[in-house]
Amino acid sequence: MENGLGNGTEKKSVKSRIVSAAWQLFYEKGYNGTTVDEIIELSETSKGSFYYYFSTKDELLNTLSLVLDEYYEELDREMEEGMDSFGKLIYINYKAHSMMEEKISIDLLSSLYSTQLVAAGQRHLLDQNRHYYKLVTKIVEEGQKKGEICAEKPVSDIVQYYSMCERALVYDWCLNKGSYSLAERSKEWMPVMMGHFRK
Repeated sequence: MENGLGNGTEKKSVKSRIVSAAWQLFYEKGYNGTTVDEIIELSETSKGSFYYYFSTKDELLNTLSLVLDEYYEELDREMEEGMDSFGKLIYINYKAHSMMEEKISIDLLSSLYSTQLVAAGQRHLLDQNRHYYKLVTKIVEEGQKKGEICAEKPVSDIVQYYSMCERALVYDWCLNKGSYSLAERSKEWMPVMMGHFRK
């Protein structure tokens, strides 16, 4: 997968291919301008496969967390071993926000955030079983052991604060209709917002 949504060479599951293709098309053609047939064609799957995983195109809107988590798995693999833990937190934030800015429609992202606010059911972005939360937890734990991140606060509190800062940056970017670069704003402000936890 290239930049979170491309058609990479590594073997991906049928569901993952459908999800990646859908979000690529949503960005390029808009949600309303994308058809199920186009998603099937781009993902190189079948109608039967599509409807095995999704009853309607609408259900794909709940898969943003899957797209992001697949990208976080990539970032986890490509991070340099010598990078300190605080640097890793800033790095994955910048890279993920760059991908969101370049590959996900801001109108769709804004709609999804508002849907998560009023949703009666599960809020997928807050699911603690996501690879995102596991990765951030691993980095913070590693940082505390190495003395790179302060140990006065529990790991869970730092992870919660980190994810809150990330959401705040995305939310403000959506409110401002993408009038500035999300990646560059995150690069500037995330180290300040997280600075208290750096040793």
